[in-house]
Amino acid sequence: MLSGLNVLDLSRVLAGPLATMLMGDLGANIIKVERPGSGDDTRGWGPPFDPNGESAYYISVNRNKKSLAANLAADADRALIRELIAGADVVVDNFRPGMLSRNGFDVPAILDEHPRLVWCTISGFGPESDRAGYDFVMQAECGWMAITGERDGEPMKVGVALADVVAGKDACIAILAALVARGRTGRGRHVSVSLAASASAALVNVAQNALVTGEEPGRWGNGHPNLVPYQLFNARDRPLVIAVGNDAQWIACARSLGIAKLEDDSSLRTNAGRVAQRERVAQMMSERIGEQTSEYWIARLDRAGVPCGIVRSVLESLRDVDCSAQTGVSPSVPGSVRMPPPRLNEHGEEIRARKWDAFAERR
Repeated sequence: MLSGLNVLDLSRVLAGPLATMLMGDLGANIIKVERPGSGDDTRGWGPPFDPNGESAYYISVNRNKKSLAANLAADADRALIRELIAGADVVVDNFRPGMLSRNGFDVPAILDEHPRLVWCTISGFGPESDRAGYDFVMQAECGWMAITGERDGEPMKVGVALADVVAGKDACIAILAALVARGRTGRGRHVSVSLAASASAALVNVAQNALVTGEEPGRWGNGHPNLVPYQLFNARDRPLVIAVGNDAQWIACARSLGIAKLEDDSSLRTNAGRVAQRERVAQMMSERIGEQTSEYWIARLDRAGVPCGIVRSVLESLRDVDCSAQTGVSPSVPGSVRMPPPRLNEHGEEIRARKWDAFAERR
């Protein structure tokens, strides 16, 4: 879908590389520019490392790219990058404010020179802030940790760098929107995405609960502040989750579990009524579910159309997914894996000689 689109990736770590990988999955040509010697920070974020010495972290967000090692402080490399910018449709960077301009790259001037260019800057706290932005900091400062964890436990981060992931997907969306606008107007633009803004927007209903009530949301562990039953239960052999989203599902759930006292109780027919009796509902369901295996309950609940699932390990979940140790998990967008993540400067000689024509055979 993006075949022939040239994207210069000046980013590192997670959000930027994820955004460019998504465009690569969709068919775009991606040149990843890295520091000579060390490359992207995540090349050293291990173990684990694969047999070629590449970190699993780096592999996860860098397929479908070609790698060029270039030094922004070197005149010859700056000239090369300017040539690549001239042939690019999109540039993505996540440098700290002032870093590019100190090295001779004035983004507004570049956009004046190349009016069709779309430039995306990803930052931690926005273009006016010089604060370093890492996912863990965002989860702390943007409210995520305050609502994650057991009710009486410590604030807890999510197990994936999800603020980076959301920001990376937001960046990809913003870039694609700018490309659509360019198709209509003939002009590109500079778009900015920050981890902080993406993380705050991702609070969605939790933020709205706070805005509507004026009260701080609490931590609910594996429960839900607005829905009952919507939590984890322990079957005889392993945990499972039940996620009742409407009143019809509730009746089907109570019937599938064979708990007549819950099915016949008119005070529980609405979600508001169940929320008011959260502890009673959870206790009766817990006792019943503990009598049988997870497979037994999942089969009954699935037949009744009640959203449910066992708690699987990561390796268990990946058995149902097209994935590999060399290229990561298959694209979440309608794309394809064409190239494994590159070794540092793997394509440096080719790119220096041919620039964007290094992708000519793939167009």
